[in-house]
Amino acid sequence: MLIVICVIAALILVVLILATTKPDTFRVERKIDIRATPDKIFALIDDFHNWAAWSPWEKLDPAMTRTFSGPASGKGTAYAWEGNKKVGKGAMEITDLTAPAKIIIKLDFYVPFEAHNTAEFTLSVNGETTTVSWVMFGPAPFMAKIMHVFMSMDKMVGKDFVEGLNNMKAIAEK
Repeated sequence: MLIVICVIAALILVVLILATTKPDTFRVERKIDIRATPDKIFALIDDFHNWAAWSPWEKLDPAMTRTFSGPASGKGTAYAWEGNKKVGKGAMEITDLTAPAKIIIKLDFYVPFEAHNTAEFTLSVNGETTTVSWVMFGPAPFMAKIMHVFMSMDKMVGKDFVEGLNNMKAIAEK
């Protein structure tokens, strides 16, 4: 029994040591080229009412409650949600923007874990297309670093960014 306890303690110690080697911040980014003007794409992002059409998380819980506040779009517009364990509970607010090139969003998660991050969309003309970059970044407190020992934020969220950008592309190119 003592050997089992020592092995478990050693494994916990290894995980804690590995966690200390993880970065203090994280960053996830995906890009896509869309055959549409920046204005058309910008409108899909800066009005949270439009996210239901392209956000990969919107369809995970059809019963999710949504609350919109502030102006209909632009700086100060806010959106809060609460749903099943797949979507949890959180809120976001547009804190800054430069139309139609950049939108910065304060992103707060409360359930299933607390996190306070930033999402940033950048749109740049690239010939006949608009390159859309979707970035999320934020601090990685020690508990997050422990999680990062076992999973990658980039792999966990990156696939959702790709899905969302592909949905956005399909809508904007109609």
